[in-house]
Amino acid sequence: MLCHFSAILRKLPVWWLNFKFYALVLPPLMPKSITILNEALRREVMVEDLLLLHQQEKVVPNSVQYDIRRYKRIQGWEADDTGMITYNYVSRKSNENYLELKFCITGNAYCEEDECTGDLCKRTGLSNCAEKVETIDVFGFRFNPSYLGQFLTSKFPDTRAEQILSFQLNKSITHIVPLCSKNKTVLESLFNHRYTDSLGNIFLNAQIQSLLLYSLDCLFGEKEEVFTCKFLANEGDRDKIIKAREILLQRIGDPITIKELSRKVATNECYLKKGFKEMFGTTIFDFYQGQRMEHAKYLLYDKGLSVTDVSALLGYSSISHFSTAFKKHTGLKPCELLMR
Repeated sequence: MLCHFSAILRKLPVWWLNFKFYALVLPPLMPKSITILNEALRREVMVEDLLLLHQQEKVVPNSVQYDIRRYKRIQGWEADDTGMITYNYVSRKSNENYLELKFCITGNAYCEEDECTGDLCKRTGLSNCAEKVETIDVFGFRFNPSYLGQFLTSKFPDTRAEQILSFQLNKSITHIVPLCSKNKTVLESLFNHRYTDSLGNIFLNAQIQSLLLYSLDCLFGEKEEVFTCKFLANEGDRDKIIKAREILLQRIGDPITIKELSRKVATNECYLKKGFKEMFGTTIFDFYQGQRMEHAKYLLYDKGLSVTDVSALLGYSSISHFSTAFKKHTGLKPCELLMR
């Protein structure tokens, strides 16, 4: 009966489902996340005074809710690159618990000839774009407890970061997040990539996950990046680990063994596994499974695909194997997703 009702809901327009989720589960990120722009500019800003150039947003139950906006910088505006983390705690099992990251960075959008088709430039969002447009980018990311649980390695968290991920800290807090160079690189990549549709979703999921881990590391970790694996001191070896991550993302629907992956990046399996865990804070298998399941949520909820189609697209040999993996990751059966 539950799955049958989910099938009915899937036929409803996506905008209706998104509206229902916004209204009944979590308040929208905007205009609340515009407060980070006020912080960066050290003055109050009215949303209607801003010229929006580009926007990306996503609302999927048990996943990341995000709103990314690029505005044209008004002449005379001077903004500091700013980050903020908000840990909202109501009670141990409350559905209103969440972790939110907000950022504001200044930059430039560059017009490219192949993107100036029709009336609007795809990169700058303007009809009469110059070669360079000064911008202010505002980012809001909200993570719920079920999503954050995948990063926990112990049932008894002893660090501040783990206490936050598991909602063991029984008070709400807000901190300014240092904009580490790796954080800024990830934020800039969210606008400056050419992926679209499903590939764009896979890319964004992975980058946002990295942003979460980097932010917690910048806030609660060591001030200087020191690798315990000595071979990671070599930039070439770090690049191999990064390349391995890219290959995994490219093959979300075509699983690859660690042996094959190590050959593709020209390193041995031991170095690959140890280096990946240290650089990205998770094992290769857990990272890959996490990305597959996050993409599955998108395909089921946003795209309205059937469980059979999603299972096949993600390279599963049977629907039951996919359903088991999905429930293990999300706590829901695939057909129950629309009920949240």
